[in-house]
Amino acid sequence: QVQLVESGGGLVQAGGSLRLSCAASGIIFSINRQAWYRQPPGKQRELVAGILSGGTTNYADSVKGRFTISRDNAKNTVYLQMSSVKPEDTAVYYCAALREAQTYWGRGTQVTVSS
Repeated sequence: QVQLVESGGGLVQAGGSLRLSCAASGIIFSINRQAWYRQPPGKQRELVAGILSGGTTNYADSVKGRFTISRDNAKNTVYLQMSSVKPEDTAVYYCAALREAQTYWGRGTQVTVSS
């Protein structure tokens, strides 16, 4: 089992920055991939950014150049640095981890961007 706990969400003005954290615990060895997803109000969950165990990253087109995913292996924590945020970034942000073909999810953290 892998437990994921997100933190760092909140209210931010458009154009501002926010950093989300996702702390992993439990059986965390051989996690293949970690990612951030988001679910805007009334919409489906979508991929924001992912990072493989080797460090390769990928991003949704809507956040490229504005968001950065990174990982601190010593702290078992993945981060999402959000910059130049827009009202359309408002969503519940979820952390996910893929390990041995099973995906684990955190409970999510709300990010609200005011215009």
